[in-house]
Amino acid sequence: MVNEIVLATHNTDKRVEIAALLSDLGIRVRSLAEFPQAPVVVEDGETCQANAIKKAKTIANYTGLTAVADDTGLEVDALGGRPGVHAARYAGAQVSYEDNWKKLLHELNGVPLEQRGARFLTVVAIVRPANEQVETVEGVLNGVIAQRPAGSGGFGYDPVFVVPELGKTLAELTPSEKNRISHRAQAFVKAKAILQRLEQSIQVGA
Repeated sequence: MVNEIVLATHNTDKRVEIAALLSDLGIRVRSLAEFPQAPVVVEDGETCQANAIKKAKTIANYTGLTAVADDTGLEVDALGGRPGVHAARYAGAQVSYEDNWKKLLHELNGVPLEQRGARFLTVVAIVRPANEQVETVEGVLNGVIAQRPAGSGGFGYDPVFVVPELGKTLAELTPSEKNRISHRAQAFVKAKAILQRLEQSIQVGA
């Protein structure tokens, strides 16, 4: 039944952010910290959707709970869409957030601000373990890659991703501000609607 879900991520920063986005859902949100033997899923898909579905299916089958997974890509116009789905591993395996955005800034060195357009894409996959029913939704945030980092909040590429309407990087926003506009927030608004529908369908069928 969908009165509890498990977040299919080992990323602590992401787990905290997603838990906040789902806090008003009225169901128990569990994390992989409660399942220490859960497998680490190799994210080798060619798209964010493929990675999100793979993670959600693996964790749903392992835990027996409805699993929610997300994957995020960063597409930069001046780089032909790179790093794309490889954003988390752009500077290599087991690297820091800073390593990734420093590589990005290095590759954009000399590119004027008006040519530094970019967008975040988050895909959320929801998988029920009984029948591996899969539903996916997505959220997009358009912005510009800064010429230098700013802000101490957030994680990932947040210090170098400027939201033009606000004139700030995501790292300069408070968590509540970010959770109102971000790509992940947009995707999870849609995901919450699916989870609520699943919960209601179970209650009706009870």
